Amino acid sequence: MKLRLARHALGDAVVVAVEGELDLFTAPFLRDEVRDAIKQDSARLVLDLQQLSFMDSSGLSVLIEAWRLATGEGGGVSLAAPQAPVARILRTTGLDRRIKVYSDVDTAVGEI
Repeated sequence: MKLRLARHALGDAVVVAVEGELDLFTAPFLRDEVRDAIKQDSARLVLDLQQLSFMDSSGLSVLIEAWRLATGEGGGVSLAAPQAPVARILRTTGLDRRIKVYSDVDTAVGEI
């Protein structure tokens, strides 16, 4: 399955919806999108993971890089609505203690 990305503004945050599989081959596309979103739109970034069905260590690396870039710009990153397999990876690696995870995009935007 391919990776699909869609970006839109919501309040003073930017939301990037991620759909499909995030792995070694697709991670560079999300990395580029995240960098552009933070630099061009807002350092307050929400990644909507509701339609993300798979993520490996390459995807985790992108999330960490997004967090570092956004916080370096005075903003932050939140994750919204990860499916069970993705949420499990976030918990197992402890990344959910560094990057806040919310049940939906609206809550994530409001808390970032």
